[in-house]
Amino acid sequence: MGFLTVLKKMKQKEKEMRILMLGLDNAGKTTILKRFNGEPINTISPTLGFNIKTLEHRGFKLNMWDVGGQKSLRSYWRNYFECTDGLIWVVDSADKRRLDDCKKELFVLLQEERLSGATLLIFANKQDLPGACSKEELRDILELDAIKTHHWKIISCSAVTGENLLEGMDWIIDDIAARIFTLD
Repeated sequence: MGFLTVLKKMKQKEKEMRILMLGLDNAGKTTILKRFNGEPINTISPTLGFNIKTLEHRGFKLNMWDVGGQKSLRSYWRNYFECTDGLIWVVDSADKRRLDDCKKELFVLLQEERLSGATLLIFANKQDLPGACSKEELRDILELDAIKTHHWKIISCSAVTGENLLEGMDWIIDDIAARIFTLD
C-alpha cells in the first residue's frame, strides 16, 4: 500500500477536511466563518493572525483556517498551506479598486505546490451591497477561466445575510470528498 493510499484511508476513517480561507483584508472571511458557525457577526475586527474553527457538517469534520488578509500578513499565508484539502478565496465584490490586487494574489497562491491538489471555491462576497460586481463580472475581471490547475467554482454570496454560504460549503465538501474519500 502506497503512502498516499494510507493517508486517504486514514482521512476516510475520520472524514476530516482542512479548509483554508484566504482573501484580501476586509473581504469578509471571518464573517463567513462566524455566520457558518452560527455565531453573532455584529462585532468583527480585522484578523491579526488567524482563527481556527472545527465544525461538523454533513458527517464531516471541517478544520477551517481563516487567515488575516492585510498586506503585511500575506507573506505568512504559506505557513498554512500544508495538508490543505480546500481553499476558499473570498472576494469583496463591491471593492472594485482592489480587484486587480485580488487577482494577482489569487494567481500567486495557485502556483503554490503545496496547494496543487486543493479544491478552490471563490466566494463573490458582499452581493448585498449596491454596485457589487456579479459573479459573471468577477469571473472575467479575475480571469478565472485561465485557472487550469485547480477544480474551481465561483459562488455569489453575502456573509451578512448568509445567502449562498451553505451552497458554497456543500460544493467544496462534495468536491473534496469525491477526490479524497474514494478508494483506489
